[in-house]
Order: sequence, then structure tokens, then C-alpha cells
Amino acid sequence: MSPLALVSVSDKKNIIPFCKELVEKFNYKILSSGGTAKHLMQAKIPVIKVADFTNSSEILGGRVKTLHPKIHGGILAKRTDEEHKKDIEAYDLELIDLVVVNLYPFKKTVEKGSKWEDAIENIDIGGPSMIRSAAKNHKEVSVLVDPSQYQEFLEEINKGEADESYKAKLALEAFQHTADYDTAISNWIRKERGLESSKYIESYPLIKILRYGENPHQKAFWYGLNQIGWNSAEQLQGKELSYNNLLDLESALLTVLEFGYEEKDELTTDTFACVILKHNNPCGASIGNSASQAFLNALKCDSVSAFGGIVAFNTNVDSETAIKLKDIFLECVVAPSFSAKALEILKIKKNLRILKFSKDQIPKKKQTSTKSIMGGLLVQDIDDSEEKTESWISVTKNAPSAEEYLDLKFAWKICKHVKSNAIVIAKDQQTLGIGAGQMNRVGASKIALEAAQKIGFGGVLASDGFFPFADTVQLADKYGIKSIIQPGGSIRDEESIKMCDSKGISMIFTKKRHFLH
Repeated sequence: MSPLALVSVSDKKNIIPFCKELVEKFNYKILSSGGTAKHLMQAKIPVIKVADFTNSSEILGGRVKTLHPKIHGGILAKRTDEEHKKDIEAYDLELIDLVVVNLYPFKKTVEKGSKWEDAIENIDIGGPSMIRSAAKNHKEVSVLVDPSQYQEFLEEINKGEADESYKAKLALEAFQHTADYDTAISNWIRKERGLESSKYIESYPLIKILRYGENPHQKAFWYGLNQIGWNSAEQLQGKELSYNNLLDLESALLTVLEFGYEEKDELTTDTFACVILKHNNPCGASIGNSASQAFLNALKCDSVSAFGGIVAFNTNVDSETAIKLKDIFLECVVAPSFSAKALEILKIKKNLRILKFSKDQIPKKKQTSTKSIMGGLLVQDIDDSEEKTESWISVTKNAPSAEEYLDLKFAWKICKHVKSNAIVIAKDQQTLGIGAGQMNRVGASKIALEAAQKIGFGGVLASDGFFPFADTVQLADKYGIKSIIQPGGSIRDEESIKMCDSKGISMIFTKKRHFLH
């Protein structure tokens, strides 16, 4: 008896050559309905219509056509089970050996901003039911949910009947397919209706198995979306991205985004920003009137840590900047664009990873961050809310000068992306010293201030959290700090304010903290 394939696909890529080979080489009969049946018949492929197979017409405008005992009985029947054999004979069930189904394009529909009613109509019911039935009975039935599987299936059956381990792999991919589909629907309903969810459900396809994780003995996998984010960035040269590269690139880009992000011509004199990052912390940052100047200023902060680091720009990288970049060892450079001359210069650094990350590849919707803990996940909004400087208050007798105020705004933006406890020293809108990830604020301040001393006294200090004591102010005064910005909110705020007043230091409270653990 000829094997029977049930074919119902929204994505019709390669379905005609696939079905032709099933029919002509492997003697399959094709069972189909709706648009798929019409598509196959136009290609002169013989098709049994589902309505003729079930002896039941489609109803409810096509909502019900494959939800029928003859369809699901033919898929779910166990060939060797005695009770099933009786039912197969009693109900005249024809056994289905292959299910080729992919689903209504729900994701594409909602991505276009469709109306609620249109999105609801693109929720497939019969498709997932057939896929799940076939996947459940995978010992007897093969199930294909993606055109990329067609060739491998043909190669398998060319060797003989597909073996059980291969069918189990297809079942896994099938259940992942329907799970991904249901995830997209449930998340869409939650967002559209502003509902709280009792479950955290997300689905990301595997992009790549990475060489290893943070260390060579750790396995690592990269999952994500194709349309936005790092998988959509264009790698122009260099070695394969590593787990640590991706973590550092994310931190570097998020930091430089604080200063805008636009592809600009080489001759543009707008504000250029550069961030140098190492081990997930900025080690230098600057604003300049050119990309090359911003890079050199950022490099001055900590040229030792910059060795083997990540560099992010918010504008085009030109040839002048490329000449500066090639003089030190770097892991990655990311920017919205690179001039042809710059790329030619950087070719000499063949292992240097160069990534073009366009503005339209940045997610526009509100993002969340997740961290795994034993037995669960912590999920939060990312810290990207607009900074409202009008809510900042000057709490000291002296107010910052206009120049100091610009430096305070700059330092505050960088401090937000430094691991807590975080202290940033800045002057002329470039970092002079950064203290990151210390267990106490004075310790972080000492690191940042001593680094700044090597470049020159003065400048401003930003702290990601409030001062529990006046000791940080005392230390800052010894290094010539002129102005301080911090969240405020300590029960001992008055002590720090009085200390600032006694030293002639101005201080601003932002009333918002930026811890980064």
C-alpha cells in the first residue's frame, strides 16, 4: 500500500519539488486542503482533498476542516496495538505516515501591527493539533514543520524507512515549533491587553553553539532573534564572536547609546562619543568633536585596561580613527558605520572583530533583562528610562558651574553602566578614573580618584548610590573634586551636604539610583 502524506503549509517554500519527489520516487499519496491543495494541483501533483477523504465539508469559513476522527485517527493509530487495529477496521481509517504542516503566519501578522481581529484569525488550530498528534505518535509517523527539513527526510527514506531516533528528533522539533507558536500568541495577548502573567514564557531559536562560555570548560549557546539585536549586526571581519565578546559588546553599546547613535559622514562636526570597555565595565569614555579624538580621550583614562578591550562608537568610524585603533590590541569594535578607507586600514588586524550595528537593529520595544538563580529567573525592565534632569536638585551652598554641570551629566551617564559600587571621575566630558564593583563606596572612590590623579586633579565625581557617610566627600576633596552627583536618600545626607559646604564642593541629588549588579 502506498504511504500517505498529509500536507498543509502556510510557508510553501520548496513544497512542490518535495511533494513531486514523494510521489514520483517514493510512491506517496498526498492528502491536502485549501490553498496548499490548490498550489499542488496547479503543479500537476495528484492530491486527495481532505473534504473527500473525511466525507465532511469544511465549515465555519474554513475554521474546521482537519479536526476530524479520520484525520487524527489516521495519525494517532498504533499499527501493532490490537485495540487500535479493531478501531482502524471498524471506522475504516486510512493510516497517515507523514505529516507536513507549518502554521498560519501569526508572528508576521502581528509584527505588521494588525488589528486584534486579524491577529485572532491567524491563530492556527488544526495545524498545531495535527503536528502534536503526529509528534505524539512519532514511533509510527514522521512530522515535518519547516522546509529546511525536507531534504534530510528524503535522504533518510532513501536509505529505507526512517528510524525511530530520527523520528524522535523530528518530534522534538515539532513540539518546539508549537511551543514557540503558543508563546508568541500568549505574549501578544498579554502585551495587547496589558495583562499580568503568572508565567514567564519566552522562545528564542538557537543562533549558534559557541566555542565555550566564560571559561573553556563551560558549554555555551547563543539564542536570539534574527531581525534585531546582535544576530542582525553585520560582522565585517575578524574571528568568531565568543560568549565574553557578546557580553562585553552589549555593555559597550548600551553605554555609548547614552549619547545618541547615528551614522554620520566623516566630515560631520556633531558630538562624537566613544566607550572602551573591559570585563563588562567601561574603562574609558569620552565625547569629542571627532571619533578619533573621542577615542584618544577615552584611551587616556586607562590605556592598560584598554588592551584587549571592546570599543564602541556612536558614529561613523573614519580613516583617521582607524589609524588610532590599529595601534593597540583590541577584541572588537562596534559602530553604526565604517568608511571604506577605515576598513582597508583595519584589515591588517585580521583577528579584530568589526561589527556594523545599525540604528534600526536596536530593539524599539521596552526590553527586559533576566538573570538565572538556582531554581528560577529574575526578570526586570532594563534601566533605560529617560533621565529627567529637571528633577535634579542642588543641595549645597555652591551650585555647579555650567562647565561642571555638563561634566556631571556625562559622568552620571557613564556611572549607570559601571558595576556597583561605582564611582566615575570626569573632566571636560571624558573619564579620568573609574572605580567598579567594590564592596564599599570609599574603596571604589579610592580606585577612581587615584587613577584620575595620574591625569590631573580636579573634575567631578559621580556615584551610582547615595553616601551613607561623609567619608567619600572628604576623600574627594583631597583629590580636588569640584562637584559631586549622587542619588541622595541616605538618612545621613545632611552630613555629606555639610562636608561639601565646608570644602566648597557643589553637590546634586538626582533622586534616582543606578545600581548594576
